[in-house]
Amino acid sequence: MKRQSADLIIKSDAIFTANTHGTIDGALAVKDGKIIAIGSEKEIEQYKSSHTKEISAFGKLVLPGFHDFHVHLWLGAMFQEYASLTSCSSEEEAAEKIARFADENPGDPWVLGFGWHHVRWPGQRLPTRHTLDRLIPDRPVFLLNEEAHSAWLNTKALEILGIDENTVEPEFGKIEKDSAGIPTGFLYETAVGLAVSAFELPPGKKARLMNAFMKKAGKCGITSVGDMLPLPGFTLGDLEEYQKYDKEDRLTVRIHFMVPLDGNLEGISYYEHFNSDKLQFSGLKQFIDGVPLTYTGFLLEPYTDRPSTKGGTIYSRETYFKWIEEADGQGYRIRLHACGDAAVRLGLDAFEHAQTINGKRDSRHAIEHIEVIHPADIPRFSKLGVLPSMQPEHLASSSLETHEYHDRLGPERINFTWPLGVLEKHGAQLVFGSDYPIVDLNPMLGIYRAVTRMHEDGTPDGGWNPQHKLSLAQALIHYTKSPAYGNFREKDLGTLEVGKKADIIILDRNLFERSTAEIKDAKVLLTIMDGKIVFKHENFALFTK
Repeated sequence: MKRQSADLIIKSDAIFTANTHGTIDGALAVKDGKIIAIGSEKEIEQYKSSHTKEISAFGKLVLPGFHDFHVHLWLGAMFQEYASLTSCSSEEEAAEKIARFADENPGDPWVLGFGWHHVRWPGQRLPTRHTLDRLIPDRPVFLLNEEAHSAWLNTKALEILGIDENTVEPEFGKIEKDSAGIPTGFLYETAVGLAVSAFELPPGKKARLMNAFMKKAGKCGITSVGDMLPLPGFTLGDLEEYQKYDKEDRLTVRIHFMVPLDGNLEGISYYEHFNSDKLQFSGLKQFIDGVPLTYTGFLLEPYTDRPSTKGGTIYSRETYFKWIEEADGQGYRIRLHACGDAAVRLGLDAFEHAQTINGKRDSRHAIEHIEVIHPADIPRFSKLGVLPSMQPEHLASSSLETHEYHDRLGPERINFTWPLGVLEKHGAQLVFGSDYPIVDLNPMLGIYRAVTRMHEDGTPDGGWNPQHKLSLAQALIHYTKSPAYGNFREKDLGTLEVGKKADIIILDRNLFERSTAEIKDAKVLLTIMDGKIVFKHENFALFTK
C-alpha cells in the first residue's frame, strides 16, 4: 500500500503526546490538518516527499495545543482594548489613569476600564463616584473590577442607566449607598448587570476585539477555549461575530461556549445550531455564589474575619435542584461557579439529586473554581463523575505568605484551598483553565503555579500548601487532554495521536529537563491549528527545507 505524503513533519527529541507522563524522541507527520503518523524519525521518514516541509525542534518541547477550559473571551478582548487598572495601587491612581485613557479616546461613548481591586488599596475602602466625577464629569465611566464581580461608576453613568435611590436591587446584587441613601457608584455581583448597556460596542470595535484575542491566544499556544459567556447578572459575548469569523474561516481558536442556566430551556435549541468544528454550544452555566475575597463566597461556617456572615447563594437551593434536574433530564451539560465550600457542596448535592432522578449518564457536569472545599466532599467528584474545573493561576491573586484568604478562612480551612493534589489523588478528573481576563491568559503561569504553588520569586519556600502540588506531566495533561475530554472533544483534540487534528505547539525548551522555576519563563515558538501555522515566534527558524 502506498504511503501518504505528509504536508509537514515535526522532529524532536521531546514530544509530549499527553497520553503518558513522559516524552518520546521521534517525529510526527501531518496531512490535510490531521496527524497521520507518529513514531521514530526512521519510521516517519517514509512519509516524506518533495513537497513535505520539515520542522526541527530538537531541544524543544512539542505537545498538543493548549485547551483553556474557562475563559471570558469577549471580556478578555475588552480588557486588551480598553484601560487596564490592574497595576493601580489606590483609588486616586486608578481614577487618574482612566482619565488619561478618556482623553486619549474622545470618541468612545463609554469610558471603560478593567482590573482594579480595592482589596489591594490602602484601607481596602470601596471606591466612589466622586473620585471619578472630579476628573470625568461629563462622560459615563464604567470600571469592572479584577474578578468581574463588582463595578465602579461615575455619576454620569448612574444617570444614564437610571440607577438612583429608588432602583430595586436584583437578587444577590447590591447597590452600595451612602448615609443619605444615594448610590455611591459601586455595584456588587448581579447589580453589575444593571450596567450591561455599557458593553454595547461601537461599529469597528468588534473585529478589533476578535483579532486581538486570537493573536494573543496564538502567542500563548492556545488552540481551543471554553467561553463562559454568563457573568453575574448578565451575559457577555457576541455569537454573531464568532459565527461570522467561523463562516469566513478566520477562527484560529476553537470556541466552546456556555449560555445561562436559568430555568428557561425552550430557547436553548437555538444554540444547538452552533455545532461546527470551530464553534460549538457546550452547555449551561450558572453562579451559585460570589468570591470569598468580598465575603460573597458561600461558606459552611462563618468567615473568620467577619463571623457575622457565611456569604450566600444567588438563588435558593430548591431553585438550583429544579433547574439542574430539568436541564440534566434533557441531556444538557451544566457548569456551576462555586468558590466557597458550602457552594461546592450545594453543587455536588444538586448534581447527585439529578443523577438520582434522571439516572447516571456521561454528563461531564463541572464545578468551577473550588477555591475552598470541605474534606468530606473531595471523594464525591470521582463518585459522581463531576469535573473539578480549576484555575491554578488564581493562587497568585495576592501574596501567598500574607494571603487575604488566611484572614477570611482561618488556619484549618486554608489547608483546603485550591486543593489540586488531593482531588487528583481521589480520582477526580481535573480540568484546567485561566479564567482570563481575571488572570493572564498565558497557560505557562497556571502550569507553574500548579507544579510549584509559588510566586515568580520562589516564595513561599516549598510552596503554599505543597500537599496540593502536581507533577509537570499532570499539569500539562490538565491543560490539553483533560479540557478536550471536558468539552466532549477527546476523539479529535487534546493529544498527539494518529487521526486527531493537528493542533500542535512547540515550546522554546524541554521543560522535563529544566528546573520547575523555568516553567513560567517558557515561550511558545510555534502554534499550529488544523495543520496551519497561526503563530510563529520571530526568532524561530521555521523550516529545515
